[in-house]
Amino acid sequence: MQKIQQLSLQEAQKIAAGEVVDRPANIVKELIENAIDAGSTKIELHIKNGGKDLIHIVDDGCGMSKADALLCFKQYATSKISTICQLETINTFGFRGEALACITAVSKVEIKTCDGKESTKLIVENSKLIEHEQGNTFCGTEIKITNLFKTVPARQKFLKKKETEFRKIMHIIHAFCLDYKNVSFTVYNDEKKVVHCPATNNLINRMSQLWGHNFSKHMVMLPPADETKKINITGAISNQQYFRYDRSSLFFFINKRWIKNIQLSRALTKAYLNIIPPSRFPAGCIFIELDPKEVDINVHPKKEEVEFLHPVTITNQLRALVTQTLENHLSEQTKKTIYGPTKKEAQSFNVPQLQNLNHLYVPLKNIENTRTFAPTFAPQPTFKAEQKPVAQNMVKEENIIEKQKNIIERNNITARPQEFYKIIGQYNKTYILIEKEDGLFFVDQHAAHERILYEKFANNFKNIATVKLLFPQIIRLKADELVLIQEHKSLFIDNGIEFEPFGPNQIVIQSTPVHIKNINFTELLQQTISWIKELSAVDQKDFTKAINEKLHAQMSCKAAVKAGDILTQEKMQQLLTDLNKTANRIACPHGRPTGWMLSLSEIEKKFKRDYK
Repeated sequence: MQKIQQLSLQEAQKIAAGEVVDRPANIVKELIENAIDAGSTKIELHIKNGGKDLIHIVDDGCGMSKADALLCFKQYATSKISTICQLETINTFGFRGEALACITAVSKVEIKTCDGKESTKLIVENSKLIEHEQGNTFCGTEIKITNLFKTVPARQKFLKKKETEFRKIMHIIHAFCLDYKNVSFTVYNDEKKVVHCPATNNLINRMSQLWGHNFSKHMVMLPPADETKKINITGAISNQQYFRYDRSSLFFFINKRWIKNIQLSRALTKAYLNIIPPSRFPAGCIFIELDPKEVDINVHPKKEEVEFLHPVTITNQLRALVTQTLENHLSEQTKKTIYGPTKKEAQSFNVPQLQNLNHLYVPLKNIENTRTFAPTFAPQPTFKAEQKPVAQNMVKEENIIEKQKNIIERNNITARPQEFYKIIGQYNKTYILIEKEDGLFFVDQHAAHERILYEKFANNFKNIATVKLLFPQIIRLKADELVLIQEHKSLFIDNGIEFEPFGPNQIVIQSTPVHIKNINFTELLQQTISWIKELSAVDQKDFTKAINEKLHAQMSCKAAVKAGDILTQEKMQQLLTDLNKTANRIACPHGRPTGWMLSLSEIEKKFKRDYK
């Protein structure tokens, strides 16, 4: 019995569509590419329900004749190439002749087009021509796409929420706006205008149109192209004062084609080592021009990835160029500082006289929680006499960890309530020093306070004390970021943060938890947005739990006292009292120990004393 059979062309097209069209954003990308290939100077896009209900695009390109319009929906029909040899010199987006055929296989498509001579209107659904008539006379092409994946329910159920799908669309729109500054882009989401970018000849102006002046003012232009070089790299990068929490603001273009390439991303990020904080990312728009024969653009079904013939050469040149640009920019800023106004003379302050410390002996009484106050996380080794102590590095040797745990368990400040201990004061405006009979106990004031606040936020979740801001904070966001936080607004409300839309691409923070009323919410929101993007594929229950934990940790970190803050004797005592009553007080939410014991035996060994 014959088991192998040939699929019909109609079914094969539906399967092939999965490689090219798996979400509305892919359709938008293909349609805009066709519009640009047609020489459009104005592109207008309408999106409804994240593209699930409607994708409507209008351009003023060259349009198509009746014959071309009837043929464009056929598989492998293209005007871009006629032989595979032409791929080496291709300078257009499309070349396979698959996109429109795949789109019509999974949706209903209505097209109106005119090449200046004749106008055509077609309706195609499920790869079949339903209607064909003469259209209205206008120059360009108009395409409406509805009923997306209606005939492929298995694929339809994998679509995300409308906000998520629209965010993907917006990322693609931003890429095209940056790549084609000479084209005017207008985007409507559910009949609301969200993007209006008139044509411009300046990249910084385009960035300002997309993300506002606060973003564009931090951008630095790379040097102009050198026509004598085989590889030319131009664009703009963020300066040392700006950073993001993910790579969403990094755009790379190869010969005017937007691509995704981890090698280029890593090369750019490495140039910012020791310039921006760890685990943060720069923003940048990088244009690379090279011989088309040096790059293969036909290695990915969606043409999003490319293969370089000499990748190391390109990445090294990119990193060196970015490094040099940042150094030059910093030098310019330094010159402005040197030749600017003279510094004001430092003001003198009266240093208060030290008081008698006898009153600092404080008994610990009525302590309910008597769990060990000691870090279980990897501690630091005792430092050598000629070296400075390392403040944050962890040691992995288990014997040192166990030794330190045992020392602290025998000498913690909560184990024997009847014992007296003495607060010596602050060291380096960061550590609270406690004198014990058999050693010195260091408490990291920031880590300790961070743990205290974290437990308050976590235990009073959804019922936390809030306060209305006397001067509400106005925060500007990108259009896709605004959509994202509105989608997850309940997460913020549960944590005591209430906000409302305020003008285009802005929100206003109206009320916050009491402990964080004075912080800058821009960074907190940006960090939360990056977590939401990162965890978008996680199950809803786990997603909510993970976001809340991260948000509580970040809120407590922002609100806690910082290293460098001077604490009064009363504040130090209160912090220690609160810490003794706090669960999980061994470490802060980020894993750093809150306390560290330097035993008397270790101290005396450094002074070559016999210790028995």
